[in-house]
Amino acid sequence: MEILQVRNLSKVYGEGESRVKALRDISFSMEKGEFAAVVGESGSGKSTLLHCIGGLDTPTQGKVFLEGEDLFALDEKRRTVFRRRNIGFIFQAFHLIDELDVEQNIAFPLLLDHQKPDRERIDELIALLGLGERRKHLPGQLSGGQQQRVAIGRALVMQPMLILADEPTGNLDSKSSRDVMDLLIRAARHFKQTVLMITHNDNLAADADRVFRVTDGCLKDMGGKTHEKLS
Repeated sequence: MEILQVRNLSKVYGEGESRVKALRDISFSMEKGEFAAVVGESGSGKSTLLHCIGGLDTPTQGKVFLEGEDLFALDEKRRTVFRRRNIGFIFQAFHLIDELDVEQNIAFPLLLDHQKPDRERIDELIALLGLGERRKHLPGQLSGGQQQRVAIGRALVMQPMLILADEPTGNLDSKSSRDVMDLLIRAARHFKQTVLMITHNDNLAADADRVFRVTDGCLKDMGGKTHEKLS
């Protein structure tokens, strides 16, 4: 079943001589449970693509559908609520709340949405991410890799349709990057999440079901492993 449909997506910044075409007529779709990576040079349009798909930026033209919902047909207030409930974000910067412990940071999106945290799901996430002995630690008491694990748990806790990860290992050393990538794949498979991840690391991208390459705002599907091989 298709979870994500991107149709003829374009994004233009500026006017006249300063006009830049960041995205050029991009179309693709993703199935439920699929893990895809987006690679490309710096400035190629990768982050712009992710931000438009996530509703953080508005495309100049084109449409984004999540399970049939036209994201940009919603007004800003409804789009914000829809995004909070259906899209999980993982960024290079962890964006954790310094005053909240691991458990509280993971549960925070639920509280923002006025939901009571599901204790069993929080416990399951913490165990899956290997944070059991750190659940009461503050971000400042964690390593970079542990902080990114918390960020992954926070993205997963709302059980969103789509996870968007923008260079999630960009601030980590090679071992921590490998550990975080393995955990992200394992968590996504466990909860049957759909993940679209930007990375500059071809070795990490090789673990994805599919790889997209963005060059000068244009996207090409490079293919990849099958879902069954990664399950």
